[in-house]
Amino acid sequence: METASEIKAFNKLFADYHGLFVRFANTYLQDEAAAEDIAVEGIMYYWENRHSLSSDSNIPAYILEAIKHKCLNYLRHLRVREDVEQRIQEHQQRVNSLRIATLEACDPQEIFSSEAGRLVDEALAMMSDKTRRIFIMSRYENKTYPEIAAYFSLSVKSVEFHISKALKILKVKLKDYMTIVLFM
Repeated sequence: METASEIKAFNKLFADYHGLFVRFANTYLQDEAAAEDIAVEGIMYYWENRHSLSSDSNIPAYILEAIKHKCLNYLRHLRVREDVEQRIQEHQQRVNSLRIATLEACDPQEIFSSEAGRLVDEALAMMSDKTRRIFIMSRYENKTYPEIAAYFSLSVKSVEFHISKALKILKVKLKDYMTIVLFM
């Protein structure tokens, strides 16, 4: 418990030097609130350790030394934080540059062509062998229905049936792709 004389001594010390200590800290920190906090911390540090000092100690110099170290720690911490922020910003700039370069190099026509090709291949794989072969002969080899019918010994109506079946499978497989193509 502090005695009345100790409280009076603390109040006098605070009144006499507080402004000087804040100005000293603010000279280096350029942050009034942080300077105020550090000045008060320096005074409190002295007050908590005053009994371990010799009687001929220069109290203001002791407190100023504590404030100096607290300011150095604050500025070092600030520098580390700024370095990390700068690295994060540089990293974000690299990421954004990569995104820009990737987007500039992006060819939607090529993406859709390869995606559509993949979907057509999947749809063809879902078809029976005969339906797939008839569709390929019609669409890729440009054979007429009568030519395909003759090749398989089928009627033209059977060829039409297989083409219709293949187109239904393709329509289901490409439904999402077609919506995007129509939108664009």
